[in-house]
Amino acid sequence: MIWSEVRKILQHQLPESVFNLWIEPLRCLAEDDQGLELAGPDRFFCSWVADHYQAAIREALERLERPGLKVRFRVDPDLADQQAAEEAADSGQSRGQLRLPQMPKGGSRIRTLHPRYTFDEFMVGESNALAFSACEAIAANASDAEPCVFINAGTGLGKSHLAHAVAHQLYNHAPSTRLCCLTTQQLTAELVRHIRSNTMDQFKEKFHRQCDVLMVEDVQTLSGRGKTQVELAEAVDCLLETGRRVLFTGAMGPRDIPDLDEGVRSRLASGLITSINPPDMPTRRLIIRRKADYHKLTLDEEMVEYLAEKVRGDIRRLESAIVGLKAKANLRKSQPTLEMVKEVVATVIGEDAPGLSAEAIRDFVAAQFKVGIDELQSKSRKKDVAFPRQISMYLARKLTDEALAGIGKAFNRDHSTVVHSIRVITEAVARNGSVRGQVEHLTDKLRKRS
Repeated sequence: MIWSEVRKILQHQLPESVFNLWIEPLRCLAEDDQGLELAGPDRFFCSWVADHYQAAIREALERLERPGLKVRFRVDPDLADQQAAEEAADSGQSRGQLRLPQMPKGGSRIRTLHPRYTFDEFMVGESNALAFSACEAIAANASDAEPCVFINAGTGLGKSHLAHAVAHQLYNHAPSTRLCCLTTQQLTAELVRHIRSNTMDQFKEKFHRQCDVLMVEDVQTLSGRGKTQVELAEAVDCLLETGRRVLFTGAMGPRDIPDLDEGVRSRLASGLITSINPPDMPTRRLIIRRKADYHKLTLDEEMVEYLAEKVRGDIRRLESAIVGLKAKANLRKSQPTLEMVKEVVATVIGEDAPGLSAEAIRDFVAAQFKVGIDELQSKSRKKDVAFPRQISMYLARKLTDEALAGIGKAFNRDHSTVVHSIRVITEAVARNGSVRGQVEHLTDKLRKRS
């Protein structure tokens, strides 16, 4: 199906939280030679996706050589009746239970949360145990819980899963909790709207006095957003001083975010800072078994062991392997075999080149860009040196399991420079087709090296 291929492209282009919030809930009602008909949970949702992500969808269609397809959005018919009932209740057409003035109107809404991102579905291992327990404590409002938690993790390692799990837990077990859950981009958009309409008192009322738990994702994009930083700092001060809770998630730690006011940096770092690392071997086994059960696949121990050994890095790669294996098994109308597993790893996921290291990638990229290794290790900031250096660091992070400090060592840099390089190339890949093509070409060449 075309839509499933479009989703795969968007999943790699968009930030994890954006994809989960705005693309994951979309359902394809129909696709033909004329276009795609996509359904969202309500009119606002469809309008937002059309305004903000239709261009990305069209770009994905062009990459799939289907540029002429039209994209149409409509409210999901399965949810339309439910929505009408809620709107009728809100307008007084249905007599329901009275609510207190401070309670959210119409009750809690869970539409934009990923339905499977719950604590029960999260696989706990050594790499994420602290983050998991901290989020559980926030959701339970435990007396010994740290009121401010910052989760630092790369793409696809579960930080959005934990944030959504907190929201699910609160909605299901403490529905009176006033939860504000949004990304930094959404916070900025809301702030701009209130500034333009001269209603900043409403903005402050919402985030200072009508919020019990504040969750902000993609905090690394606070970089350079001066007004957003000021308002967020005020909100955090107000919430923590009155015993309420704050959860941040980001692709880099507070100390590594560039162009950040020191006061804001201090507030982000004032509580518990915990990282989620790529899952270790035992955790990968647990994830594979859980996802295989969900997709109704029977895998023996040898298959699980092979997948866990070969498919490393972010959890999305494991999900992709299981989905690919299910498709192959359905096509052949048989149960999965080890040969099928090997085919999926080789063709769908792609195996990392044996012996690939940060140094090997550095040397390969240097040769491709015709720059010297000593130049990549130098302090030069010239574009024809800095760009290959950033590409090398990005690929080293993507294709190896080496730590940030180990990658930096290959270039005589510290881990913060590696984080910055990864962010620069990630953003360039998302918005620049030429850079994306270069990265894909270099990745393919590296994976084919023996």
